[in-house]
Order: sequence, then C-alpha cells, then structure tokens
Amino acid sequence: MTGPAKIETTNQDSVEQGDCPLSVMDLTVAYHRKPVIWDVEFDLPAGSLVGIVGPNGAGKSTLLKAVMELVPRASGRVEVFGKPYHLSRRNVGYVPQRESVDWDFPVDALDVVTMGLYGQVGWGRPVRQKHRDLAMQALEHVGIADLAKRQISQLSGGQQQRTFLARALVQDADLYLMDEPFAAVDAATEKAIVEILRELKQRKKTAVVIHHDLQTVPAYFDYVVLLNMRVVAHGPVQEVFTPENLQKTYGGRLTLLDEVTEAMRRRERSL
Repeated sequence: MTGPAKIETTNQDSVEQGDCPLSVMDLTVAYHRKPVIWDVEFDLPAGSLVGIVGPNGAGKSTLLKAVMELVPRASGRVEVFGKPYHLSRRNVGYVPQRESVDWDFPVDALDVVTMGLYGQVGWGRPVRQKHRDLAMQALEHVGIADLAKRQISQLSGGQQQRTFLARALVQDADLYLMDEPFAAVDAATEKAIVEILRELKQRKKTAVVIHHDLQTVPAYFDYVVLLNMRVVAHGPVQEVFTPENLQKTYGGRLTLLDEVTEAMRRRERSL
C-alpha cells in the first residue's frame, strides 16, 4: 500500500476536546442469567491505540457489542464522548468479525463501503456521486480500489477485511471499534492495517482493537485492557502489559506466557 489517497473529511458531528472517547462504568452483560462480562470499568485516553486482550471466552466481543447497544446490559453505563452511544454513533466506526458477516449477500466492495455513509446519505435516499467518490477514496486508501466492483463473496479473506476497514474509515469517525481485524489475514493486509492504525493515531483518533497475538501487542498498541470477564488491568502498555498481569489474565497458559515474556525482553533490548 504505497502513497494512499487521503479521505476527505465528512464528519459533521464535532466532539469537545478533552471528552473521554469511551467510558465504561460497572458494566455487566449476562446471557441466560450467566454473566459474560462482569463489573467492567475503564476510561480510555483520547488519541490512543488500545488493544483489548484476553483468552477465548473472556467477553471481548461482547464488550464491544454492549458498547454499541447490540446486546442488552444487565447493569452499568457506557458513554462515548460524554454521551450515550445512540447520541454519538456517528462518531463511531465499527469493523466486525469476518465470521459475523453474510458474505453471500449480493453486493460489491464499493456498495459495502458506501454503507458507511448512510448516516449522511439518509435511509431511503439515493446515493450520490460524491458519496461513491468518497467510498472509492476509502478503497484506494486500503489498497483495493481495483476490486471496487467485485462481489464481496469473491474477495479473499484479507480483501474482505480491508473492505470493512474502508467502510469504517469513510465515516471519518473519532472512535473506531475493531473486532479482531488481524484474524486470518495475510502479512500484507496486517501491515496495511497497522499503517492505518498509526495514521489514525497521528490524526488524534482513538482505535479500540480486540487482539489475540500477544507478541505484537507492544508493537501495535500504546494502551491495553486485559480482560477475562472482568478487567484484570488497564493502562499504558509499558506499565500494564507485564508477565504478572498476563498470568492473572490467562491463568495456567505458561508456555504462551513464556514466549511473550521472552519476546518483550528481546524488544526491550532492541530499543
């Protein structure tokens, strides 16, 4: 992805400087009376790249869905830039898990990206050329403009992920929520996603990313939330992403933790 085109600013909803991009207070979500996340609480700093890390079944995806009011909350409160999510949703871009998308739906990549502009277009109103131009810029930004008219079912896994990343980017949001964007993608797509995350940080945006590869956490993120139903710890990576906290989060998975610890030591020696 060389020299991507910049996406024209389109977001008309401003946020106040200093507003916390995401504040979660005493949040509990339960399925059939069984808690999935329990008493989760944190405030995230603006302009950060935030990794949400934890074992399978820790409630990471449920947390994002609860933030976006896609699942009912048993208790607690969520604020996005100081307001309930439904009052701030136009300032939020979302990249879902690939497994949650119906890839057989008969739309092309350009159509998918244009869906990110429906807040501006208006439901039931025709998509104008300026909206398609913005969508094309977003596809160019993620390096797949040449695939704009290809059906999404015909795209590779990495190309599908880039399409949904473009859909989020075209919103020109201030907060991005990404559910495992690095899962099962090729090395080129992973590199492209990292470049976009760093660009978002430079533009003072906040990205919250569910992530599984512990060895890349220090390289990709500057803030981390360690989650296993409850928040084990959260804070700057250099302070919170420690073997002790990982042990509390992952329990007895010592082999994995040893590998991560060694990778962290190698990285520290190279700095």
